[in-house]
Amino acid sequence: MRQPIRLVLAGAGAFGIKHLDALRNIPQARVVSLVGRTLEPTREVAARYGIGHVTTDLQESLARADVDAAILCTPTHIHAAQAIACLKAGKHVQVEIPLADCLADAEEVARVQQATGRVAMVGHTRRFNPSHQWVHERILAGKLNVQQMDVQTYFFRRKNINALGQPRSWTDHLLWHHAAHTVDLFAWQSGEIVAANALQGPVHPQLGIAMDLSIQLRSRSGAICTLSLSFNNDGPLGTFFRYICDNGTYIARYDDLVDGKDNRIDVSQVAVSMNGIELQDREFVAAIHAGREPNASVAQVLPCYRVLAALERQLGHAGG
Repeated sequence: MRQPIRLVLAGAGAFGIKHLDALRNIPQARVVSLVGRTLEPTREVAARYGIGHVTTDLQESLARADVDAAILCTPTHIHAAQAIACLKAGKHVQVEIPLADCLADAEEVARVQQATGRVAMVGHTRRFNPSHQWVHERILAGKLNVQQMDVQTYFFRRKNINALGQPRSWTDHLLWHHAAHTVDLFAWQSGEIVAANALQGPVHPQLGIAMDLSIQLRSRSGAICTLSLSFNNDGPLGTFFRYICDNGTYIARYDDLVDGKDNRIDVSQVAVSMNGIELQDREFVAAIHAGREPNASVAQVLPCYRVLAALERQLGHAGG
């Protein structure tokens, strides 16, 4: 067996722990360094996962000879700068969604990836969830065509806290983070997006962001998507995807899938795991070993960020 890819994982919070749990199931990967915002809590996480090196400085980890690649689970506004730092240090990088919170930064990551030739991937997890993979395989086989996607992304998040209920050092964003999942997935399932419109609700007085957002998309194939997002929704929480196709209706929620009559579809044989995060990490490690472009590479997802930038301009011109 090939030597494991030696990883630094930056971000020891809720999503970093999801990756650490996933990486435990991948023999071809080994986390050798953990970066966190504060030292003691990071040491506690490292001890639970048997990680030998702990720091609050990503550059310290990137300077290590025993680090081949990085996974970034850090605040959105530093994703692009950290991804560029990893690439310039000669390390492969997977950066959690979103790649950036503005188009110029996303395009700069793409430019540096081209210049360095390193693997650079973005955590667009919906491409890896078995539920969405099941649909994708049938689209590729000519058994399905998407006519419409109806998507609801709903949270109750009126305070700046993470998925574990802990205070955040940054503010999450419906457009640049949560909408990115669906914008990219819609294009992956139905083709290039050629039209996009958005409306947003009132801006939260403390968080400074719109708490409700509505997006319409159309792909070159003629398929349409309606996406509703909210931080004001008091349950049920999560993201629900309805695929209305020419040959059936399917409803996906993370790794689960049912048809339009609520009959469960077995997606357990779609991939080696039912965990989308694990499948995402497996793709990253496999692409490094094979020296190939991964699914959800920076180059592949860049069109998503161009759509987000166009929507942001549209919202700005409409007075927010």
